[in-house]
Amino acid sequence: MEPKGILIILSSPSGAGKTSLARALVNDNENLSFSVSATTRKPRPGEKNGREYHFVSSEAFEMKKKHNEFLEWAEVFGNLYGTPIAPINDLLEEGKDLIFDVDWQGGKQIRESVLKEAAVSIFILPPSIKELRRRLLERAQDSRDTVKARMEKSISEIMHWNEYNYVLINRSFEETLKTIKSIISVEKTRLFRNTGVNDFVTSLNNEFMEIK
Repeated sequence: MEPKGILIILSSPSGAGKTSLARALVNDNENLSFSVSATTRKPRPGEKNGREYHFVSSEAFEMKKKHNEFLEWAEVFGNLYGTPIAPINDLLEEGKDLIFDVDWQGGKQIRESVLKEAAVSIFILPPSIKELRRRLLERAQDSRDTVKARMEKSISEIMHWNEYNYVLINRSFEETLKTIKSIISVEKTRLFRNTGVNDFVTSLNNEFMEIK
């Protein structure tokens, strides 16, 4: 009765914690892995090609998009991001779970795709805008102009919270992580994802008839 895999969509404004949460979830669950996106942006310090992202040229990205090789894609701050669809179906059939660290645009495309039945969407909100700004500044990955742009964009991103199955306020990293793990556990047991239950119940009925 092994259930099929699920696609866990984590979205939030930049700095609300979705990437750190996604990494912690993968580290704690052998059945869960990242959906590695392709992007045209340059690698940040410590990032490795094929691990955080597949770093590709704009020309290569456009070619993949033209041939419908992406489950979802979006342009964010002048860079393109997209999820290759080829490996997704096989992993789902094997019962493997995938986590998508995407913005609301990517989340919407996945929820409206041919794989929408496998999708579980979670939106992460910051405890306050002041805290969101502090986190962006402390991670020291972007210039102050980029931080300002991310802050301005966060308002429109937050407006999409009600499009998701679950909405969590990330006041405590550990508590938010614990809640997401509970969501995954529950979603994996939903009846429509456990296609072997019907056969199992049939075997119980047969067994019952044998011992009558």
